[in-house]
Amino acid sequence: MSDFREWRGHRPFAGGLLLALGGAEILLTMKAPLPVILKIGMQGLAGYLLPSLMIVCGLLIIFNPAQRLFYSILGIMLSLGTWLTSNIGGFVVGLLMGAVGSTLAFGWLPDQEPRRKRAEKRAEKAARASAQAPASASASASASASASASEKHAAELG
Repeated sequence: MSDFREWRGHRPFAGGLLLALGGAEILLTMKAPLPVILKIGMQGLAGYLLPSLMIVCGLLIIFNPAQRLFYSILGIMLSLGTWLTSNIGGFVVGLLMGAVGSTLAFGWLPDQEPRRKRAEKRAEKAARASAQAPASASASASASASASASEKHAAELG
C-alpha cells in the first residue's frame, strides 16, 4: 500500500482522477435510458467524443505528469464544451468534476516539500522560545510583564 501512496504522491492523481470520473459520468448520462435526458445541443459524435477525450486526458495526467499543463488545459476546454454537447455537462455534475480536476492538475507542482502541521510549527516555535529564554532571563523579565498584559487583553477580545 505504501508503494501506491508513494507513486500517487509523485503525480497529480486527484486531478486526473476527477477529470476521468467527470468524463465517465457525462458518458453515463448520455447512455442512460431516462426520460429526463435533455436533448440540447449536438447529440451526434461530439456528445460522445468530448467525454471520451476527458477520460483520456484524465488518464494521461495520471500516467504522464510531465505534460500535465497541456492535458489540464485541454481537459478544462473539453469539460466546458460538454455544456453544449452532452446534457448540460452531465447535469452539471460531470462538468464540475472535470473543471475541478483540470484545475487541480494545472496547479500541482512536482517535488514539493510536504506541508508541516500547525502543531509541529507551534512545537518548534515553543522550543526556540524556551532555548532563548535562559540566555536573556534578566532582560526579558520586564518584557514578559508587558507580554502577559497584552495576552490578557487578547484573551478578553478573542
